[in-house]
Amino acid sequence: MSDIDQLEEGAPLIAPSNTDHPLYDAIVEACRTVYDPEIPVNIYDLGLVYSIAINDESEVAISMTLTAPGCPVAGEMPGWVASAVEPLPGVKQVDVNIVWEPQWGMSMMSDEARLELGFM
Repeated sequence: MSDIDQLEEGAPLIAPSNTDHPLYDAIVEACRTVYDPEIPVNIYDLGLVYSIAINDESEVAISMTLTAPGCPVAGEMPGWVASAVEPLPGVKQVDVNIVWEPQWGMSMMSDEARLELGFM
């Protein structure tokens, strides 16, 4: 059995976030200000943000996905996220990368998002 087969459903197949970095919580809160226009829940609680990597120079790399490859805001969403994070004090640069693996699923949503959307 491969490592991928042993992952729980919905577990990202990418590097973990730098949750211990001093900027991490502020970046998460900034991501929570960005909404998919078709869904009344922020992108972080929807589970669209897969990874927040912050290096020693406070350069931020965000890997995220969309609910579907044909999402009408696919070209705009990375800019929205970068615009939300870049103004934070201490952030030097932000790169937002859209990834399609693993494919987003409802299991990636937070309990708050499920409750807001009536799935709980």
